Amino acid sequence: MNSVKSHCQETYLMQNTQKRTAFRAGLRTGLPIAIGYIPIAIAFGLLAKAAGIPNYVGMLMSFVIFAGASQFVGVNLLALGAGFSEIVLTTFILNLRHFLMSASIAQRIETTATKKWLALLSFGLTDETFAVAALQNEPHLSRYFVLGLNLMAFSAWNFGTWIGLFLAAGLPESLKLSMGIALYVMFIALLIPSMKKSQPVLVVSLLAMGIHTVLHWANFANLSTGWMIIIATVASALIGAILFEREDCTE
Repeated sequence: MNSVKSHCQETYLMQNTQKRTAFRAGLRTGLPIAIGYIPIAIAFGLLAKAAGIPNYVGMLMSFVIFAGASQFVGVNLLALGAGFSEIVLTTFILNLRHFLMSASIAQRIETTATKKWLALLSFGLTDETFAVAALQNEPHLSRYFVLGLNLMAFSAWNFGTWIGLFLAAGLPESLKLSMGIALYVMFIALLIPSMKKSQPVLVVSLLAMGIHTVLHWANFANLSTGWMIIIATVASALIGAILFEREDCTE
């Protein structure tokens, strides 16, 4: 009986050691992501403050939403006076890719992970943490490794947001207002390299700009800015899917 009890204790200790090791490995692996997140999160905090967003709302956006592009767009839409449904739908469209990323990573997580664990890990998944996790050589990913990876990125993003909100309090009003340009600079920086490398991205981007321009100048049905963005995004994506339908690469 004592030998069985001793064996169980050893197994339990070994499992706990493996969990801690995997978690610390996730934290270390996520450190470069965290370093890259902090300046962007600071820019978000500054932009939120410049747009007149209360500090607690900016903090909650980073804590609950935790999606950089959606947060930047959400702040911009709030500043433009967009309605609740417009903001929700726009950010939903922007984050549709997370369904695919979460489904992909879920297939590689160890089979002992429960649905609650998978839900927790999917919340913390970003483009960067997904890329890092997907590139791991192990056939099965430890949920504690992915947790450590996500937690490092999540902590850095929230820390950077708080710094941005805190720094904004001491900045001149003119400088805070000028931070609004950060949104457009960020998206241009993300878009231009992709447009150079990919013709479909170039065409779809030009379509989106053209559709939005037509809707804006025609003032069709007195649409708000939020709905114009939604219509332009969905319409250009659908046209792009039809024009650039992927062919099967099977031989």
